[in-house]
Amino acid sequence: MQKCAALGIKPANQILAVRLATQSMQFFRAGKLVRAFVISTSLRPPSNMKGSLGTPLGLHAIAEKIGQDQPPGVVFRSRMPTARNFGEFSDEENRENLITSRILWLHGLEPGVNQGGEIDSHDRYIYIHGTNHEDRLGSPQSAGCVLMRNLDLVELFEEVRIGDQVWISD
Repeated sequence: MQKCAALGIKPANQILAVRLATQSMQFFRAGKLVRAFVISTSLRPPSNMKGSLGTPLGLHAIAEKIGQDQPPGVVFRSRMPTARNFGEFSDEENRENLITSRILWLHGLEPGVNQGGEIDSHDRYIYIHGTNHEDRLGSPQSAGCVLMRNLDLVELFEEVRIGDQVWISD
């Protein structure tokens, strides 16, 4: 990957490629496509700025994996499982995009682009996570995160490792 070379970073063996234009994500291992997913990204234009609610562009890595052994559909608040499935929430609570099933917390690898100061993806709490609105996947709907089908995320969670790279492009 050219971006890794430019940054002096060794490309990871496993890479997730998020494409905003197609609302899709591909999982590559050793350069070969393993699986493709329908996702949803920000309702707003892509942006790396704090407070923009846009999905940040550029090279990231998985910094933390949260939710191991939690049941699919469990809702997280402040990265802690609530022990409740989104189906147990009221219609009003379910209007918002809930963070469900698993969290892959990203950190930017590009200083001045998605790392540091007002553009830091980790400080912005940018995740790949499950959603209670699976029927809306394929269309932009998030507040900056990458949303996935819950069971797809549970499977992906078992495959990826901390340090695996995530390339987010328009």
